[in-house]
Amino acid sequence: MKTAIITGITGQDGAYLAKFLLEKGYKVYGTYRRLSTPNFWRLQYLDILEKIGLTSFDLSDQSSMISMIKEIQPDEVYNLAAQSFVGASFEQPITTGEITGIGVTKLIDTIKSLSPRTKFYQASSSEMFGMVQQIPQDEKTAFYPRSPYAAAKLYAHWITINYREAYNLFACSGILFNHESPLRGLEFVTRKITNALARIKLELQKEVVLGNIDAKRDWGYAPDFVEVMWLMLQQKTPQDYVIATGENHTVKEFLQESFRLLNLNYEDYLKIDKRLFRPAEVEILIGDPTKAKDELLWKPKIKFKQLIKIMVDEDLKRWKDYLDGKRFPWDAPNYAEWKKTIPSEYNLDR
Repeated sequence: MKTAIITGITGQDGAYLAKFLLEKGYKVYGTYRRLSTPNFWRLQYLDILEKIGLTSFDLSDQSSMISMIKEIQPDEVYNLAAQSFVGASFEQPITTGEITGIGVTKLIDTIKSLSPRTKFYQASSSEMFGMVQQIPQDEKTAFYPRSPYAAAKLYAHWITINYREAYNLFACSGILFNHESPLRGLEFVTRKITNALARIKLELQKEVVLGNIDAKRDWGYAPDFVEVMWLMLQQKTPQDYVIATGENHTVKEFLQESFRLLNLNYEDYLKIDKRLFRPAEVEILIGDPTKAKDELLWKPKIKFKQLIKIMVDEDLKRWKDYLDGKRFPWDAPNYAEWKKTIPSEYNLDR
């Protein structure tokens, strides 16, 4: 039985990857940040919480890495942990750099010293392309990061390449373009839209507040993307790959299609808040996944409109079930701004 460690297992990708690896017969260990209230709702939602080994972990604390790698001696490590919200990185640039950038050096250096046979996957990001130098972007496109998050990710990307070449480690990076699902965090624009839409439909909310709706992104489905993380570590030699759909859509298109599904006009509910615009915007991202398709025999299964329908249907079902008195693992009711607008007869904290 193969053994894998997933850092950041409580996030969207970590949860889906854990489920995927369990179905492949792996023994899965996952790490989570030391918080006063551990956030395991995604693992519970996928019904895998009791099937994995969990340990508290911080990318800024190398001692915890040493203990973990020495004890488990994993076949594979998937590093998905990061300060992963671009907007927050402008407010916390130093913390973002220490965790998302330097933390990766600590982890891969620990692997080099204690378990050099371990295969290492680093979650790189399309945000590294930033002010794009080429359309579409592929593995040879020059990087131009436009946020502290992207700059930190770029450092982690290059340190992974450096350790691969300098120490002959099986270490590779997946340059993943945007990938969404019902497990996406509410701070991300896609889930912000589908959650707000469900609440508007049920008369719990009157508007959706967004920033730049003209930004263009390449959106895929998270379960499709975690499969390719695993495929990358099954190859004979480690290489980096762009993982994307190759399609391009604006936030406005995502918004319009979401509201259309529930027979609503988004223009009747949209409020633009300039404070939500990034200090340095990334206007367009679209990936060229040709290398992954040719060498890994991978291609995305879920298309743009299918993705939106999956997310809209799930958020609407969640809010309907919640109002019907059902309780289940879910993030939205824990947000203070929405607790205030849940009718008192449904609010568990009344």
